[in-house]
Amino acid sequence: MPPGPCPLPDARAVAWIEDLTGRGCVVVAADQTVIAVGARAERITGFRAGEAVGRDCHAVLRCHGCVERCGVMAKGVVRDVPLTLFRKDGSTVEVVKSGVVLRGEGGEPCGTVELVAEISAAGGGALAADVALDRILAALGRWFVAADAAGRLVRWSGRLPGLLGYDDSALAGMPIETILGEALFGADAEFRSAVLGGERREGWHAEISAADGRVIPVSLSAAPVGHCSGALPGSGCSPDSALLVMIRPDEQLRSARAGESEIPNFSGIIARSAAMHRVFRLIDQIRDTEATVLITGESGTGKELVARAIHARSSRGAGPFVALNCGALPEALLESELFGHARGAFTGAVRDKPGRFEAADGGTLFLDEVGDLPLPLQVKLLRVLQERSFERLGENRTRSVDVRVLAATHVDLAQAVADRTFREDLYYRLRVVPVHIPPLRERREDLEVLIRHFLGRIGRARGRALRLSPAAMRALLSHAWPGNVRELENAIEYATAVCEGQTIHPGDLPDSVIRARQPAPQAVPPAPVPMSPDAEHAEAERILSALRQAGFRKGKAAEALGMSRTTFWRKLKLHRLG
Repeated sequence: MPPGPCPLPDARAVAWIEDLTGRGCVVVAADQTVIAVGARAERITGFRAGEAVGRDCHAVLRCHGCVERCGVMAKGVVRDVPLTLFRKDGSTVEVVKSGVVLRGEGGEPCGTVELVAEISAAGGGALAADVALDRILAALGRWFVAADAAGRLVRWSGRLPGLLGYDDSALAGMPIETILGEALFGADAEFRSAVLGGERREGWHAEISAADGRVIPVSLSAAPVGHCSGALPGSGCSPDSALLVMIRPDEQLRSARAGESEIPNFSGIIARSAAMHRVFRLIDQIRDTEATVLITGESGTGKELVARAIHARSSRGAGPFVALNCGALPEALLESELFGHARGAFTGAVRDKPGRFEAADGGTLFLDEVGDLPLPLQVKLLRVLQERSFERLGENRTRSVDVRVLAATHVDLAQAVADRTFREDLYYRLRVVPVHIPPLRERREDLEVLIRHFLGRIGRARGRALRLSPAAMRALLSHAWPGNVRELENAIEYATAVCEGQTIHPGDLPDSVIRARQPAPQAVPPAPVPMSPDAEHAEAERILSALRQAGFRKGKAAEALGMSRTTFWRKLKLHRLG
C-alpha cells in the first residue's frame, strides 16, 4: 500500500497560521520545494507567492547557514533561531525563524512549516515563537516541554499545566523526571544521556504523572535543541545542552489496550484462519475427555500453546501443567526427570527427588519432541499410560498418578515406526486424538494479526511506540516464514531493537527476510575485485556524505545508500568511520 497522505497546509491554512501567530509562514515540501507562502512572508522576503511556489526554498528563504543543510529538517523542531535573511532585492533583514517537520501516516517527513518575523517586529521573539509553535503543535495533537542542561523545565505547551493540574509557577524549574519518569529522564538514564549527547529518540512509551495522581500514557520523542532563547533566569539553559521533548497522547497504546479483544485470541493462540479454527473446534470437542493427544507440526508452529489451551479448557484446567522437552536431556537424566529418583540411585543423587509425572498429578503432563524419546524409556512411558503407575529410579515402591498426557513432535512418527526407531504400540497409545498444526505459510491470513500482536506486545515491553511502514509490512506479509510463528516473533523483536525512529522500515528487518524477497542470481557472481585506493576513497566519501545528510543516524544513512545494516557497519569499519 502507498504511503499515507502528508498533512501539508494549503494557502488558506497558511493565511490562518499567519493570522494566528502574527508571523510570516512558508510551507516547504520534503524535496525543498516551496508549497505555499503567506502574505506576511511575501512582505518580509520580497517574493510574491506566485514567484516563490514551486521554487527551491533556498531561493526564497535565503539565509546564512541554510544552504548546506536545512536546520528544521535536521532537528525536527527549531525555535526562534536568529538569522540574516537576503530579500529579493538583495537587501538583508534580521529575522527569527521557528519551524516544525510534518510527517505522513507512515512516519516519513513530508515537509516543514516555517515561521519568520523581523526581529524589530517580533515583539519579544521567544514568547511569540513559543506561542506560534504551541498552536501548531496543538493543531497536530501534540505538546512540548523544554528542559535545561540540569533537566529543569524552562518551557512548555500552554495547555500542559491545565492537563496536569499544575500552575505555571509549579512547573517552572521542576525536574523533568517528575512528570516524565525516572526510567527515561532520571539523572543516570541512558535515554537522557543519549539525547544530551546529541542523539534523537523517537516513539517511546512513557507515562505523565499529573498533580492529582493520574497517570496519562503518552508517546514522546526527544532531541537536543541548538537554541534556548527566553529561558527562565538562572535556568542554566545553554545552546548545546537543552532537551526538547515532543509529547502526544499514546493512541497506539490506548487503542492496543482497548482493541486487544479485536485480535482473535483462543486461550493465548492468535489466529483467524479457517485451518486454526478447525483446531480450536477440536480442542473444545475433547475438553471433557481424558484421551491422550498427539500434536504434530513443524518447529515454531506453537505446539506447546495448543497443549496449554487443551489443558486450560479441560476439567483439569485448575490442576498443574508440567512440560518436558524429551530431546533436551540425555537418557539417564531424562528417566530421572520423568519418574524421579531415590537417594543414592546414582552418583550425585543426594536426596529423593520426585519426577514430572508426580509434579503433574491431578493435571496435565506435556511431552514435547516425544519422537526423541529413547527406546528403553518408550517402554516405561507405555506402562505408565496403560497402568497409571511407575517406580522412581533406584526404588522398588510402585507409585500411582492421575495424569493426562499430551505429546508433541515435529517428526513423522509413522515413518519412525517403519524405521523401528519408535514403538508402534506407543505410537497408537499416544495418537488417540491427533491434532495437526499447519505451518504459517499455509495460513497466511493469520500473518497480519500475529504481526499486530507481536508489535504491540514487544513494543510495550521495550517501551517503544512503533509502527510499520507499508514497505516493511509488505516484506513481512510476503516472506515464507520457514521458522513459522517463532521466526516471525523473533523478526519483530529484532526490528524493534534496531529501529532508530518511530517507524520500522524494511532496512530494520532481519537480512533473512529482506534477502528472501530479492530474485535469485542467475549465475554465480565473479569473485570480488579488490578496490583501488581511489575507489576506496570515493566510497568512504559517499558513506560520510550519507551520514551527514542523515544527521549521523546510521540506519537512515544505510537505507539511503541501499545497503543492509550488516554491510553498512562492515563498510564503516573498513574505512574507519565508525
